[in-house]
Amino acid sequence: QLQLVESGGGWVQPGGSLRLSCAAAGFNLDYYNIGWFRQAPGKEREGVSCVSGRGGITNYADPVKGRFTISRDNTKNTVYLQMNSLRPEDTAVYYCAVYRTGLLVRPCDFRGDYWGQGTQVTVSS
Repeated sequence: QLQLVESGGGWVQPGGSLRLSCAAAGFNLDYYNIGWFRQAPGKEREGVSCVSGRGGITNYADPVKGRFTISRDNTKNTVYLQMNSLRPEDTAVYYCAVYRTGLLVRPCDFRGDYWGQGTQVTVSS
């Protein structure tokens, strides 16, 4: 019943932009930290960005700093990843994942307990 559904992926030329969405179904995102991850062919999965439950804390991996922006709309139960100035090395399957907030839980860490199915992003000429 707890589901995450990514969308917005596709093909884009270098320098272009995409906006990914991750919608939660069956639960409310208000008390969850959310992260975006990606996995390129032949490579290990890596963290891209994360946002805390209230949106006050964000974190970005070095390769995407200044180009990607994570945001969340708890009213719509959705998190977004705005991807600008895309490069071929950004090509990967992008996943969203969540984990519960808590008094003793570090917010906005690159981890996930529940994962979406992924959406393909391809950057090429």
